[in-house]
Formats: sequence, structure tokens, C-alpha cells
Amino acid sequence: MTVRDIATTGIETAGPDTTAEALALRMEEVGVGSIVVETDMEPVGIVTDRDLAVKVLAAGHAPDEVTAAEIMTETPVTVEADEGILTATNAMAEHAVRRLPVVDDDKLVGIVTMDDLIVLLVAELGNLSRVVEAESPTY
Repeated sequence: MTVRDIATTGIETAGPDTTAEALALRMEEVGVGSIVVETDMEPVGIVTDRDLAVKVLAAGHAPDEVTAAEIMTETPVTVEADEGILTATNAMAEHAVRRLPVVDDDKLVGIVTMDDLIVLLVAELGNLSRVVEAESPTY
């Protein structure tokens, strides 16, 4: 299984000049915790709900005056769409990130999150538990 198989496509993106206020409103509207900042379909940053809380609100900045470029994590850790799931989990662990933009030839094609991987893992553990149950003696 590749990252492409579990990646969410049609992800939320914004340009570097988008205001923090607009980012927050979009996150709330579509129910996501991050927006990938892109230029020409290439991810140049990522803004999370935590970035909004810490870098804008807690810092006392006006959300309508701060831009994505000012608060984003620049050069986000990405994963190639055709890489295996283990590559994605290793990248998350190594860089302590919960979200990985997915790229194909440096172009943004989706995102994979820790939540996506947990859902996959739980499903796979369920499959394995059925094997154990089928092979276990009944008393």
C-alpha cells in the first residue's frame, strides 16, 4: 500500500498572502486543522490551528493583518505519493509532525495525517484479530 492509497485529495490550500483570519474561517468552515500554503501547486508551508492560536492570538496580533507567510511552517516535510506507509510514519516520527503534504514530482496531490494512519492501523489490527480468533480453540 502506498501513501497515495490513503491520502486525502482535494485538500485545503491557500496562498502565502492569505490572512490568518481567512485561514481560520476556512478551517472552521470545512472542519480541518491545517491548510497547506502553496505556490504553483508546490507546498511552501503549512499553517495549523495551533499556529493560529499560538502565533496569532497568544502573541496579540490582529488576525486580519497577519499573513500565512508570517506564521506558516516553511518548507513542510512532505512524502512522495508512491512511497510506502512506513516511509510516512518514519517521516512523522523523525520530524515530530502530524501532517504530511503528499507530492508527486514536487506537485501537491494530497495530504496524509496521523489520524489517517491510526484509522488504517486499527482496521488492519481488526483484520489480524479475526485471524487469531479463527485459529483459536473454542472451549
